[in-house]
Amino acid sequence: MRFGHAPSIWEQFPQLVPGVLRVGGIHPKADVQALIEPWHARARERLARGPESELAEISAWRRAYTQMGLKPTQYRSAAEALLRRFRRDNDLPRLHPLVDLGNALSLAFALPVAIFDLAGVDSFLEVRHAAGGEAYDGFGGETERAEPGEVIFADAAGHAHARRWTFRQSRRSTVTADTREVLIVVEGMHETAAADVPALIDALAGHITGCWEAPRQRTVLSSASPRIELPA
Repeated sequence: MRFGHAPSIWEQFPQLVPGVLRVGGIHPKADVQALIEPWHARARERLARGPESELAEISAWRRAYTQMGLKPTQYRSAAEALLRRFRRDNDLPRLHPLVDLGNALSLAFALPVAIFDLAGVDSFLEVRHAAGGEAYDGFGGETERAEPGEVIFADAAGHAHARRWTFRQSRRSTVTADTREVLIVVEGMHETAAADVPALIDALAGHITGCWEAPRQRTVLSSASPRIELPA
């Protein structure tokens, strides 16, 4: 098992900063409410100063989506979509304690946080441009096919575990009550991402250690070190 970004992604987006956590011992019984409230408060403070579209982190992802040939107001990064919902509702639905933690830090840092159940991943996970036709399992039971050239999280079996990079995750590797081991990926594009992504990773790792097991692996990738091996 391994995770990384294809060379073509680094060539097109040299400003990318990805952080990775691998965590085992996950269960749905942890109580994280007290942990997420300070992060929600931080998100409210940031949103009180202006709309999420003006945040440097969101603006950088919007530029990336434009660079991919997508309309950034049609296909929003996961972080922007969460912030829009949070600004509207002043809260987020509770899904799973680990997902709730990831969402809270995503709001506070305005960065996309993807959490993949490794049981649903075949052999490896790579962020790459789609060849076209990779299968994406939607939450309504439908199967979509990735378009040639779009950025996806792909595994060895040709499953697209996320489409249009951070736009939408697949049902195949979504965290559920049965999830036991996950891969968490945080990606930043903005000017201070080299500091902000590790800060998010460190904060999330601390919370995870207090609720489940300490992360088995933790790293920040780069074009010089573009992948992490995930031994059994």
